[in-house]
Amino acid sequence: MEHTDLAAQRPPGSELLAEQVDAAERDLLAAARPQRRAVGQASFDALIDGEHKVEPTDWMPEGYRAGLIRQIAQHAHSEVVGMQPERNWITRAPSLRRKAILLAKVQDEAGHGLYLYSAAETLGVSREWMLDALHEGRQRYLSFINYPTLTWADVGALAWLTDGAAVVNQVTLCRSSYGPYARAMVRVCREESFHHRQGFDALRVLAAGTPAQRAMAQDAVDRWWYPALAMFGPPHNRSTHSDRSMAWKIKRFSNDELRQRFVDICVPQAEVLGVRLPDPALRWNAERGHHDFTEPDWDELRRVVAGHGPCNRQRMDHRRRVHEDGAWVREAATAYAAKHHGGPQHSTAHQGAPAARQGLPA
Repeated sequence: MEHTDLAAQRPPGSELLAEQVDAAERDLLAAARPQRRAVGQASFDALIDGEHKVEPTDWMPEGYRAGLIRQIAQHAHSEVVGMQPERNWITRAPSLRRKAILLAKVQDEAGHGLYLYSAAETLGVSREWMLDALHEGRQRYLSFINYPTLTWADVGALAWLTDGAAVVNQVTLCRSSYGPYARAMVRVCREESFHHRQGFDALRVLAAGTPAQRAMAQDAVDRWWYPALAMFGPPHNRSTHSDRSMAWKIKRFSNDELRQRFVDICVPQAEVLGVRLPDPALRWNAERGHHDFTEPDWDELRRVVAGHGPCNRQRMDHRRRVHEDGAWVREAATAYAAKHHGGPQHSTAHQGAPAARQGLPA
């Protein structure tokens, strides 16, 4: 019977990322300030420059608010729609243990969506509006979700690579200038590190198995490597939002810096796993102190984001269908809240927000 200790199979480099999350949480607690409102541009600038957190009651530029809504909503959508690539394998996992682990992982992703939708709601936008924007194609989710999971090894490669990329990106978001987002990310990162580790362990078992299992593991890594690299977004000089987001400290590093950090972390992990990263140009550059690597196909990324990936239609059709099928649950919850608590406590909290705060044209 298969039995492995995930704690003993910690991927190289994961300790450093965990320490960065711990440090960010300590700084969040230390940065807590008395309940007071920042009013006006000068007060907002002072918060940003002083490494304080912007809170929902503070004045903020509409561009800052709109940028956060766009980023947090995309992040939340990615967590929720991102459950789909793994759902096929819940009933086909090779052991009860693996099934329980995968169920826990998918449940975590739903929870992450909840945290993030809640963080976005503090900006005056309703969850209903965000979901409508997703279903109508006005908001996006991460492109890797539109690729198929063909074998059990894809479950491992998906978690090792795409959740690993998510951890590298999201550890830095624990220091985002917007307080609710930063605080949500601390918990998300702790759970994503588990997802990354279970993917590493699943691939490790396959890579140490039969020739067919080793080939399956390598094939999955070959297919998921470039979608994982593309997760960080286009190069900085092609990114529409990066400069402003970095100036406002919503994000702390460019897409290129994060992608490089991810590659440098993955190389020693691949060596431990015994798999080959599918890039003939991948090599250590002593002068730069980093690995040289081949960038993703940015034309392919644009096609997938535009809706022309292998599974775009399938993912969105399923998402719209389950949302419609779940309408009765939302209606029942609203009726229960109205009966026992004097009215809906959550879903209508922001319905009266001004159009500009909804992220809509005024």
